[in-house]
Amino acid sequence: MATKIYIDQGHNPTNPNAGAEGNGFREQDLVYRIGVLTAEYLRAAGLDVRLSRPTAATQLGTSNTTSLAARVNDANAWGADYFISLHANASDITSASGSEAFVYRMGTEAQVLAVNILTQLNNITGLPNRGVSARPTLYVLRRTQMPATLIELGFITNPYDAELMAYSPQLFAQGVANGVLAFLGML
Repeated sequence: MATKIYIDQGHNPTNPNAGAEGNGFREQDLVYRIGVLTAEYLRAAGLDVRLSRPTAATQLGTSNTTSLAARVNDANAWGADYFISLHANASDITSASGSEAFVYRMGTEAQVLAVNILTQLNNITGLPNRGVSARPTLYVLRRTQMPATLIELGFITNPYDAELMAYSPQLFAQGVANGVLAFLGML
């Protein structure tokens, strides 16, 4: 049976739980497209993939809490082997750039997955690798029953990062997919 990868495109198209905005872009739109492309690459490699937002209009939950719970509950019920939540970072410092990842706890399979994804993102996008950190308070990392990572692909508040995510989403999708494949020993 194929490995099951759950791709969570962070945030909803509208509130509640809409994402960050910067440089004329919306986080939820950028990560939706990158998630769809990531799923295509992973399916082409023979993996089973489910998206939290199968359409751009998919709205999950009626509050931040129920939106996060809908994603986690879907992944848990499906029996995903790995959970990857895609996001765009934001900062008051517009020069902040790069990709980073969060996991529930360091020294875990999730950390190894996150390291592989960040390495491949850096190889393909050229954006700085800001490393992996533990963030046990994040709902999607705390409540998933499988190894999970939250990936901040780039900074929507940095003009270069934002335009790269918007106009070259395939680079981020290929980076995430290659990271998963490298982690699984398929690259």
